[in-house]
Amino acid sequence: MAMNERAVICEGLHKNFGTGESAVKVLRGVDFEVNYGEMTFLVGPSGCGKTTLLSVVAGLLDPTGGELSVLGKPIAKLGSRQAVLFRRENLGFVFQQFNLLPSLTAAENASVPLLAAGWPRKRAVEKAVALLEDLGLGERAQAKPNQLSGGQQQRVAFARALIHEPRLLVCDEPTSALDAETGHHVMELLRKSAVRPDRAVLVVTHDSRIYNFADRIAHMNDGLITRVEEQKYAA
Repeated sequence: MAMNERAVICEGLHKNFGTGESAVKVLRGVDFEVNYGEMTFLVGPSGCGKTTLLSVVAGLLDPTGGELSVLGKPIAKLGSRQAVLFRRENLGFVFQQFNLLPSLTAAENASVPLLAAGWPRKRAVEKAVALLEDLGLGERAQAKPNQLSGGQQQRVAFARALIHEPRLLVCDEPTSALDAETGHHVMELLRKSAVRPDRAVLVVTHDSRIYNFADRIAHMNDGLITRVEEQKYAA
């Protein structure tokens, strides 16, 4: 595979918490890749290092050792301000909890990344409304989070993650708070809206009900990738 087809490259990646003999070794030499144009799942038992690996890839944690390239950049070697700007411009985040601001409407919540980047409020909200319409929430754009179902709130979270057109989208347990039918529906929407040739999608999940949405499934155990399955997604 050509180098430019790989959005994330981890080689011998280590992450320890603490130092010396008391250090907890969470990542133990991870070799891992995430390709453009694909949805890659990272799966494994609780405590195996999935969320830590996701956080290192996203630049939220610094690795202890090894090599890491994200979108062609050695993200761990960037200065703190450079790293913040890199994440803001290039990464989108979907969290286990929806983390919507209760006082804002769905459209206002979805527009937050654009407002943080300095967009005029009117333009930012207009783009958010258009994206919510694409996600089937156009009629709920002015609703507050407490007026939305769990699936609707997750779609707002997807809109917020996608609105600035990130090149890497990272999702931490995006369906854990949803029932099976709703989880299936929001994953269909995520594939439709997020998977494209110039973007990579990385999903950490325990939810085996959504495995069929992945192009590749990386299995993790005890701080290492133990195997990677490739499969053909069929809509």
